[in-house]
Order: sequence, then structure tokens, then C-alpha cells
Amino acid sequence: MYSWFIVCIFVALIAKSTTMSPSKKVAFYTLGCKLNFSETSTIARSFEGEGFQRVDFSEKADIYVINTCSVTENADKRFKTIVKHAQKANPDAFVAAVGCYAQLKPQELADVDGVDLVLGATEKFKITDYLNDLSKNDFGEVHSCEIEEADFYVGSYSIGDRTRAFLKVQDGCDYKCTYCTIPLARGISRSDTLENVLNNAFEISQQGIKEIVLTGVNIGDYGKGEFGNKKHEHTFLELVKALDEVEGIERLRISSIEPNLLKNETIDFVSKSRSFVPHFHIPLQSGSNDILKLMRRRYMRELYTERVTKIREVMPHACIGVDVIVGFPGETDERFLETYQFLNELDISYLHVFTYSERDNTPAAEMEGVVPMKVRNKRSKMLRGLSAKKRRAFYESQLGTTRTVLFEGENKEGYIHGFTENYVKVKAPWNPELVNTLQEITLTEIDEDGLVRFKVSEMVSI
Repeated sequence: MYSWFIVCIFVALIAKSTTMSPSKKVAFYTLGCKLNFSETSTIARSFEGEGFQRVDFSEKADIYVINTCSVTENADKRFKTIVKHAQKANPDAFVAAVGCYAQLKPQELADVDGVDLVLGATEKFKITDYLNDLSKNDFGEVHSCEIEEADFYVGSYSIGDRTRAFLKVQDGCDYKCTYCTIPLARGISRSDTLENVLNNAFEISQQGIKEIVLTGVNIGDYGKGEFGNKKHEHTFLELVKALDEVEGIERLRISSIEPNLLKNETIDFVSKSRSFVPHFHIPLQSGSNDILKLMRRRYMRELYTERVTKIREVMPHACIGVDVIVGFPGETDERFLETYQFLNELDISYLHVFTYSERDNTPAAEMEGVVPMKVRNKRSKMLRGLSAKKRRAFYESQLGTTRTVLFEGENKEGYIHGFTENYVKVKAPWNPELVNTLQEITLTEIDEDGLVRFKVSEMVSI
């Protein structure tokens, strides 16, 4: 009996070894935010540790992993298209879905033709444990926890994919915005330990990556749940100050941060920082206080104005991006015009415009005053036009100034692109020697694509 048990273990190990053979190939596709990109990269490293070879999603692979998003209806719809692309590349491939959509509607994804495995919020980081066999399933297999169980933290960062890295410092959200499913998809607010964040930042710096972007669901809430409790062990400002001391990091960039959590002390520190760049992305969502109340946002537009004014006082050249939602229930013509005029008069640099879409299990989906889709789309087009005007004005204000650009690695129709520290996108004739280098340049003109050119002869390596 004992010898038979040993034989069974040996056979299982052989099967596992075969499954995780170096000849097996895995490909990844990421939908959504910077946080998803950081987690995809971490999941990919777990595959590589099991002997898989990572290939591009367009190539033939044995397994395709799709990291999903469910912020908008469009992200939901794109999932089916991506599954079809995977099946076209290899009809026999094993297809796995992870991420927010997989947590919110696991069975809906499992029912999509070609999907073999669906993993929820906690299970996704253990995906290789679910791969005993890569044979196609007749039905999608679901492993998804109750969201209340997503109360522990898994650190992540992207590396090897770009000239910049996305470093996850926080996950989940305790806010209850009426339109948002993120708390249902990612659970409560919780943070990485300061020690682990600093260790990850140092690891990234040792890979030759020049820029780190801090990411999370609500990064201004950093410190909550750092050691498994609800109290704040550290503040976001303490995190920023500690990261600024890490050697080897050329640039640190703060991703989206709530206006009520972006304190004046943090703005002041960034203005004098060694590594943090003058770029802020601050969600507004609406310029109407009536709509902000319906959304259950934690500020009024007057606070938003204060934050923008403070940034401009200490960093006149800073880039300020804004998230805004159009077509929220109750957004009358008058309330939309409030938003448009507020943004038009505000000294900001660009907009990210989202067309409101109803999400299941959110209070907003049951609200009165539904805005017709045709009207939503018209308002979205108006704000996108305003964004183009704002970006152009910001770029024009930077002409004649000397900035530092980090060049990226892609050859786009004979040009190389990059971003200055204050997020001006520049272009130059393709030169592979510029990839992942920092160059001091003088911005000279805006071309027909709305990008900034500069005198290549004046470029100085940093």
C-alpha cells in the first residue's frame, strides 16, 4: 500500500513537470488600469518561475491569460474579442480569465466560448496552482472567493515590459461612490508595507528602469491595512518621502490620486523633490456639486479648485490631468454646462473622459434622471474637444523651455517618442541608441500630430 502511494506521487510529479515544461508558452493581455499591468507582470513572473516561456499575445501559445477590467461596459465587451484572437492564434490553447470582471461576473466569463478557467480576486496570484492540465475544458471552470475574503495584500510591479515600471503600493477601496464596482471587485482598502515598497523600488532600480509610476486603487489612502489592520501605520506623504531617498531611481510619478487625499504638504514636497516629477492626475468626475453629491464623492468642486491653485503656485510648469464622467443620472443640460465651464476656466492640462455606463449592483444604476446614450456621447465628444484644446495650450506654454525626456522603445513609423518630466509627449527621428535614455532638450514646435518637436542637435544626455 505504501509503495503504491509513492508511485502515485511520482506520477503526479511527472505530470506537473510535463505541464510546466520549458517548451510551454504563455501569453498575456491586460485590460484597464496601470494597477492591472503591474499585477499581470507579477503573474507572468510566476509562470516563468514554473518554466513557461512568455510570448507576445499575437503569437501561438499554450495558454493565454487575460487580465480583465470592468470599469466600463466597453471593457466588458472587449473581453470576447480578445478570446477570439487567442483562439485564432491557437484553437487548442488553454484560456484563463482573471481580474476585476472575473471577480464580479465569473460565470458570465466562464460561459464565453473558449474560456477554460476563471479566477477571482485572491485566486489570480496562485494561477499556476490551478494548471494541473492544459487540456481544453467543455465548460469554463470557476474559482472565485467572496469579496470579503480579499482582505490580504499581494505586492506587484511591472518590469521588463516598458521603460517605466508600475509599482503597486495599495489595493482595494473603502469609498462608496455610487457608480463604482471596484470595491466589489477588489475588496477593502489595504496597503503594502513601507519596507516592501522600498525593497520593490530598489529591485526595479537595479534593472535599469528609469521611471517608476506609483499605482493602486486609492493610493492616497496608503498606510491603511499595512499590517492587516484598519489603522494607518504610515501616510502617503511618508511613503513619498521614503521613496525619494531610494538610490538609483531617476523619476517617480504619482498616478491618479483623490483630491481630498492630495494634501498641500505632499504638493509642497513634490515641488522640491529629488525624484518626483511635476505631474498630477486628479479625478474630478463632475464640475457640478449636485452631481458630486449624487456620486457620493468626498469633496466639492471648490476643494478641487484649491488643489489646482496650490499646484500652480509652487509648480507653474506642472501637468495636471483630470478624470471626468459624462452622462451620470441626473446630469441635466445645466449641470453638464456647469462641468464644461468649470473645466474650461480651470488651469489644467488634459482630460480623461469616461461615458457613464450602468454597472450592476451599484446605486447609480437604479437612479432616476437617466441620460439618453445619444446625449452622453455628444457630451463626451464636447469634453474630448475641450481636452484637445487644453493639451494644445499646455504644450504651447512649454515651447522654448528646456526639459528632460525619457525615450521609449518603440519605432513608430520612423519616430521615437518619449515624455518630459511634466508629461509633454515629444518625438524625434528613430534612433535605437536613445531607447531608455534621459536627454535634456529644448522644446521648439508642435507638429501636425499635436506632438512637440525639438532640435536634435541640442540634445544632451543626462
